[in-house]
Amino acid sequence: MSNDDRSVLNWSAFAVAIAALGIGLFALGNADASAGGARPNPAVVVEVTLTEWGVSPAMIEVPSGASRLLVTNAGSMVHSLSVPALSATTPDLAPGESFELNLGSPADGEYDALCELAGHAASGMTAMLMVGSTGAAPGGTPPGAPTDWQAMDAMMEEVALAFPAATQGVGGGLMEPTSVDPDGTKVFEVVAQNITWEVKPGVLVEAMAYNGVVPAPEIHLEVGDKVRLELTNEMDESTSIHFHGIRVPNAMDGVDPYTQPAVPPGGTFSYEFTALEAAVGIYHSHHNAQTQVPNGLFGAFTIGEMPIPVSLQAKGFTQVDQRVNMVLNDAGTIGLSLNGKSFPATAPYTMKVGEVMQVNYLNEGLMAHPMHLHQPVGWVIAKDGVPLEVPMPSDTINVAPGERFTVLYRAVDPGVWAWHCHILNHAEGPEGMFGMVTALIVEP
Repeated sequence: MSNDDRSVLNWSAFAVAIAALGIGLFALGNADASAGGARPNPAVVVEVTLTEWGVSPAMIEVPSGASRLLVTNAGSMVHSLSVPALSATTPDLAPGESFELNLGSPADGEYDALCELAGHAASGMTAMLMVGSTGAAPGGTPPGAPTDWQAMDAMMEEVALAFPAATQGVGGGLMEPTSVDPDGTKVFEVVAQNITWEVKPGVLVEAMAYNGVVPAPEIHLEVGDKVRLELTNEMDESTSIHFHGIRVPNAMDGVDPYTQPAVPPGGTFSYEFTALEAAVGIYHSHHNAQTQVPNGLFGAFTIGEMPIPVSLQAKGFTQVDQRVNMVLNDAGTIGLSLNGKSFPATAPYTMKVGEVMQVNYLNEGLMAHPMHLHQPVGWVIAKDGVPLEVPMPSDTINVAPGERFTVLYRAVDPGVWAWHCHILNHAEGPEGMFGMVTALIVEP
């Protein structure tokens, strides 16, 4: 027999074997089906996105049975996702990286999920994994989400018409001195407390606050004023106060343990200095700051006034009719918010045509926010409390963490004008507006 003959026979035998294997598998499958057996469904895959500082969706819903999470890091930092009760965790994911996390077949119920990198969970990177009857069906729509465009429109309209929604607690008001010493020193009593804060209707969070509100009451001084701030700590952990953007002696800088000891629960500390120059600043915690500040320990601290540039006076900016502090946040228990509230509980602002509003944007969050007022155009007149020699027109002002911008708006056209962060997933989704959204109402 020739080599060619052997080759043909070998390939013929191989083909017969493959065919027999296929027939066997087909028969086995039919046998399983005839016996009432069913092939196991592949694991359901649910997409999860990580950003600074959140997990989306915050309520991760999967049905009973085998499931996986396709976790994508859409942020600009390294993140991870862990479900500790299931011993399931991703590796550390670089920006843009994805990982398919196998959950196995967990029992129905609720499980905590979080980023385990230091400080990330405390900054808001937590979620709830719902398994079972409350979870989404394979390929289905999560409960509460709009199912078609009509449902989406109705849901968005319902949320919009709820604005402005009433909630308990209003922060940011002006704090008056508790007393004035014989030498003219203005005394302010500030109490750090653990409180329950209503961020939007029905959403109550465990917050930290100065004098019971978020943001803390504004402290305003004139240049040359002497001030003593008496801090009492009623929280369950130590704290301190730093005067961000305010010129103070080093001993009053509020950075324990370098400039002072930490103020323990039940402790007190006195900060005393003279207001040396005009400023737009912040007073906030500098102890476990990644938790205490986003959770509510922040407030505006202003000295004097920012002058109106001569070039703007010629454009009709002759006086300031209203002054507003807008404190931005995006993390901790407070989350995406303006002055401690999330839409539809944010406060609207009103002006008449021709009036001028001065806005101090102060960012106490963990990421930048481009703040956009639909009309009128704003003029930036100061950066971090320092007046600009030439004012800058801008309808979108990008405010980084810790930054302060002072902006003048002159009302020109009547109407209800949206005012929001222009990172759009901080402001609006398929269920309507949320988070960092408010409105300016301009009356004729």
